[in-house]
Order: sequence, then C-alpha cells, then structure tokens
Amino acid sequence: MTLFPYILLIILSAILLVIWLRWRLAKRADFIRTYMFPPGLLDKLLGVRPDLNIKDRQLVARALRQFFLVYHKSGYQHISMPSQVVDDLWHEFILYTKNYQIFCQQAFGRYLHHTPAAVLGQNQSNNDGLRRTWRFACLEENINPLRATRLPLLFALDAKWDIPNGFRYEADCSVLRKNGDGTVYCGADFSGGSSTGSGSSNSFDDSDSSDYTPFSFSSDSSSDSSSSSDSGSSGCGGGCSGGSD
Repeated sequence: MTLFPYILLIILSAILLVIWLRWRLAKRADFIRTYMFPPGLLDKLLGVRPDLNIKDRQLVARALRQFFLVYHKSGYQHISMPSQVVDDLWHEFILYTKNYQIFCQQAFGRYLHHTPAAVLGQNQSNNDGLRRTWRFACLEENINPLRATRLPLLFALDAKWDIPNGFRYEADCSVLRKNGDGTVYCGADFSGGSSTGSGSSNSFDDSDSSDYTPFSFSSDSSSDSSSSSDSGSSGCGGGCSGGSD
C-alpha cells in the first residue's frame, strides 16, 4: 500500500494548522485594537492624574492598547512597561477584575500578570523586557527600532506631559546627554556586556548588536537616579512589567 495518501494528509493538516494559527493571531490582534475599555475607566485615571483632559486620557488608553499589542506580537514573552502614566491606567483596568480577565482570555488566551520591574542600573546590561517592548512598539508604528527617528507613543507620553516620576526617552542619545537631564541610558547600554545580557542571544537579530542605539532613557526623579546607579531595585517606580508566568 502506498504511503502517499497519508503523507499528503499530514502535509494538508500541517498547512491547515498554520493557517488556523495565523487566523487566530490576527483575530486576537483585531480584538485588542477594537476593544472598548470599560465605561468609567478613563474617569478613574482622572483621579490619579487630574491634569489630564479627556483627549489626553484617550491617548493614554491608546498607548495601553499598544502595550497589549506588544505583548501579543512578542509571542507572550516578558515585556516591561516603559510609561508611568500608561501604567497608572493599567492598574485601574486590572481593578475591573471581571472585565480584565475576559479581556486577557480573548486577547491572549491567558492572564497577563502585572509584576514589578527592576529599576534600570548603570551597570546592568540585561534589560530584555524593555528592549522587547521597544522593538515591537516601534514595529507597530513602522519605525525601525535600530535607527529610530521618533518615539513610539508608548515611550513618548511621560515626557509629553512631564509626568512626575515618569520616564524620559529620546530617539537621539545625544539630546539628553547634552542637556544633562537626570540619569541617561542609551540603547547601547542594553546591548553589550555580560553573556547574560540583552546583547547576546536576545538581540533584535543575529547580527552584531554593538551598533544598537535606538533610544535614551532618563528618570525624572533624582532619588531614583541615585538609587539605581549600581543595581536595580524592584518597584513600579521603575515601570512595571508583564508576561508569562
């Protein structure tokens, strides 16, 4: 008996499985993009950030949606939250426990946990969560993450409104360094150093990552700057992260 029909069946099954997986991923991405946040959620943000008008809060919601898309496009790997004001809205969304659980199940097929992230230290090279967020946020806006000329929304809002204890990013590393604005980190600070750092197997591609300089990072708080000079410490003051267990 010829094995051809069985081989053909296996091939067709594999093709159908790939098509179905791609369809499911696309459907989940569409769900995230079109999801209507619970009524009253943006008003909750007003209690935390009273200076933000309705258009500002809608922009924060758009940035939170981008964060969720980053998690989806990363393949549900660990990612870090780069914005304090967007993190505020994420906190408020989680308090709508039933809505958040349903959203996570339909968007990711799993629960996206909110966990504290380490404050970036000058001697740390392992910052995969933030690097991953940067990469997919850039790609979402058709920005080259290796040669960015502008910031994706998720990385721009804290500076836009001068959020207290927020985080400042620049596409050009020289800008913040010339101004001497707080503790400054460039993308190059995340790419090299130890073998466990982001510049090894977790770089954007398999090429030499020494040229990776997509953005600068500056903390608005001088106390945070001094405490993070040697090593990272946990807490949402440094941004929060999410990802698989």
